[in-house]
Amino acid sequence: GQSASLTVQVTLDSNVAAAASPEDTVFIFARAAQGPRMPLAIVRTQVKDLPATVTLDDSMAMTPQMVLSNFDQVTVGARVSKSGGAMPVSGDLQGIVSPINTQTTEAIQITIDSKVP
Repeated sequence: GQSASLTVQVTLDSNVAAAASPEDTVFIFARAAQGPRMPLAIVRTQVKDLPATVTLDDSMAMTPQMVLSNFDQVTVGARVSKSGGAMPVSGDLQGIVSPINTQTTEAIQITIDSKVP
């Protein structure tokens, strides 16, 4: 099969920017649109690095079976984690785009613009 690579551009909406501090961790990830919630690819950065453009690809998989190219559609998201933890918690900031075709060549625009309830 073909490998998959997604270009993701992440920005922080000015309406929620005050709730984030420059050192907060930002996770940019892709997970199967249908199926396990485990990320297929993930990049970790910080709020001070936004706006950011990253590439998510098969080399970032946590297990060999859970790669982007094994799925037709994914959910791509970005989350500001106040705790620095990978699991979402109430009050984290996020932006999600779904579904995304894993063979797309267009950059995926994500705006972090809502709070995790």
